[in-house]
Amino acid sequence: MVNRQVITYLCVGVVGYIVFAGSVMLFYQDDPARMDLTDRQEFNLKYLASLSLTTPTRKNTVIDYLGSPDVTEAKEVNNAIYQVLFYRTRKIKGDGITTKDECTPLLFADGLLIAWGDHAYTQYQSY
Repeated sequence: MVNRQVITYLCVGVVGYIVFAGSVMLFYQDDPARMDLTDRQEFNLKYLASLSLTTPTRKNTVIDYLGSPDVTEAKEVNNAIYQVLFYRTRKIKGDGITTKDECTPLLFADGLLIAWGDHAYTQYQSY
């Protein structure tokens, strides 16, 4: 027969584990800077899939969530500031160096997201 004290310890341990695991899932913030490249690519893709042009997104919001971009360019045209941020979303070469062709560009006009994807960089270049 199993001792009541053993069952009590077992129950306390299971409840403690559930509380700990739940706390980690609720309060742990993913940090793209600490992820390996494969995890970071997936993290970036999931975030990009959630974007919408009907909901205004600020550049600072993207940087706060995804971290520093891998590559960035900016220019001023007719008193408007255009900036394109490149975030790694695919691996082409396994050399550990992130290039523009391994990234998805996000185009901002005066700090607001106006386009993302390959066409965004083409649009940026046309200004």
